[in-house]
Amino acid sequence: MKALAQHIPQVVRVDFLALVLYNPEWNIVQDYLIHANVSADIGGGKEWHVDDHPAGTVVQSQKPFFSSDIMADQRYPKSFPLMWEDGVRSLCAFPLTTALRHLGALVFASREKGTYRESDSDFLAEAATHIAVAVDNVLHFQELTRERDHSRLLLEVNNAVVSTRNLKELFASMSASLRRIMPHVTTSLYLYDSDIQTFRRPVLDFPEGKGFIQAGAIIGIDDSPPGKAFQSRKALTWNEAELKAYASETANQLVAEGMKSGVSVPLVVRDQVLGTLNVASVKDNDFGQKEQELLTQVSTQVAIGLDNAMAYQHITELKEQLEQENVYLKDEIRNEHDFDEIIGESVELKRVLQQVEIVAPTDSTVLIQGETGTGKELIARALHQRSGRKDRPFVKLNCAAIPTGLLESELFGHERGAFTGAIAQTVGRFELANRGTIFLDEVGEIPLELQSKLLRVLQEQEFERLGSTRTIKVDVRLVAATNRDLGAMVEAGQFRRDLYYRLNVFPVTIPALRERPGDIPILVRYFTQRNALRMKKPIETIPSKVMESLTRYHWPGNIRELENVIERAVILSQGPVLAIPLTELKVVPSKASSSRQKTATLEGVERDHIIDVLRETKWVVGGKAGAAARLGMKRTTLISKMKKLDISRPI
Repeated sequence: MKALAQHIPQVVRVDFLALVLYNPEWNIVQDYLIHANVSADIGGGKEWHVDDHPAGTVVQSQKPFFSSDIMADQRYPKSFPLMWEDGVRSLCAFPLTTALRHLGALVFASREKGTYRESDSDFLAEAATHIAVAVDNVLHFQELTRERDHSRLLLEVNNAVVSTRNLKELFASMSASLRRIMPHVTTSLYLYDSDIQTFRRPVLDFPEGKGFIQAGAIIGIDDSPPGKAFQSRKALTWNEAELKAYASETANQLVAEGMKSGVSVPLVVRDQVLGTLNVASVKDNDFGQKEQELLTQVSTQVAIGLDNAMAYQHITELKEQLEQENVYLKDEIRNEHDFDEIIGESVELKRVLQQVEIVAPTDSTVLIQGETGTGKELIARALHQRSGRKDRPFVKLNCAAIPTGLLESELFGHERGAFTGAIAQTVGRFELANRGTIFLDEVGEIPLELQSKLLRVLQEQEFERLGSTRTIKVDVRLVAATNRDLGAMVEAGQFRRDLYYRLNVFPVTIPALRERPGDIPILVRYFTQRNALRMKKPIETIPSKVMESLTRYHWPGNIRELENVIERAVILSQGPVLAIPLTELKVVPSKASSSRQKTATLEGVERDHIIDVLRETKWVVGGKAGAAARLGMKRTTLISKMKKLDISRPI
């Protein structure tokens, strides 16, 4: 252009030479380059509507334009006065056109009126034709460069999508690549939050911002142009006037930041709109169809990356939650099903645990005896966990909790139609426990008519379901428990003798809590800590007076009663000190002591004496250390007297 401006004056006067390019998308013309042969303060880059500039008329008509006096020419009241201020007095313009497109116009201007005549048209038109070819080549080169840069941008975004699952890292990489290709001042992501039905702005790239808009903001769907793009699922280009029309806080913030144009593109993946990708500029009409198309391509990849990042985050959260649950479950299993839950250091308890260690590796039947609340099920689980069957099922059944008529079906299963209400085949507990361990609690409550079938399973490891003739073979280890004296029940005809012997292969007797008082403080501290942690209470101190009272108490309900008392105490405690209503720990007068006070007969004295001896022998009737031997009578005689005097072991 400089060379042209230097040589044309040899033929015709030219003080100013302007290349004005046409933008068909916006229907505007823009001064691309202006060269002056005289001293003048003229700059390029101003945009004009095609109707406000002579170059627009030339583009539309494809004919030359002449004005001998622009001040007297009233056709362009917006552009001519500004040209007059810059010293232009006359001008002419010629179309820049190739066989493929209209490029714009070449404008020649002079500081003298009447400089250009139509007789100069041939020469100037020829010059414009050559200029058009050169300009077209330059524009083609720029377009090729732009396409190359766009392809590079898409590749960089794709690499970011593949290489990172972090939303902020993905956005930072995309934004940096986009800024090199497309001039703009800010980039942001609006993500739709279905829970509150609004946008969240998790990330924002606005290094020159004034602080009116920030990352992390919550934005209403109808508060800004991105909402319209989100709802329509179409890219939306907007200007300052359209932005101001929203009259929302978000729109006002963007206006305050100086935003004059922008484009919002929906982020769509698998037919779901995740949000919008937004860019904005402080210049008018900074984004056209090409920029919109490019951002649409970028948004497709960003949507995939965003979906991957959100899925990865969700999977990570689920994984962490699962790990926490696994840790919790492992702790629960360890706390509830291992020796860790069997708390105590007394000699009596250690003797029981030693017996467990001895018998656990075998498949022998174990009979656990002890009062209610002493922890018989924990011992049964410990036996299973230390046996070769630990990876197999541990099936438990409380025989006292099942109605007598349903106990057989619960143990051995039943076929459809075996009895009224049997609408489907049911597998029994023994079948479920195959190759594992079955724990029958309160085994003394099994009725006599069912005991023979249980004996057969123990001896032959086979049975038939209720209502079936097919024999089912199983491999089951039995651990039984009772708080009753099965020996006395045998003598009373309430329990089968052969079944008793089959169960009593390896008896384990759990001491009552009152028989190991040294373990009470340990248990108190354990239950206090566990309940305080569960209830989120900061209990740090147990008064010595409270501990002494708990230790002296006889605990008829054993560990279960102690656990319940501590739980209630933790609930009642309002500070760091455990508060226990000691008035509740009163010794309940036993039936024997009441009899002593009310009965002075010989029969009453005999009854009290027998009960005392039975307590001392832990209600063992027979044997060398049994109550019958201590009383100097036969076992059958003692059982007869117990029936007569209505003596039975307390449950």
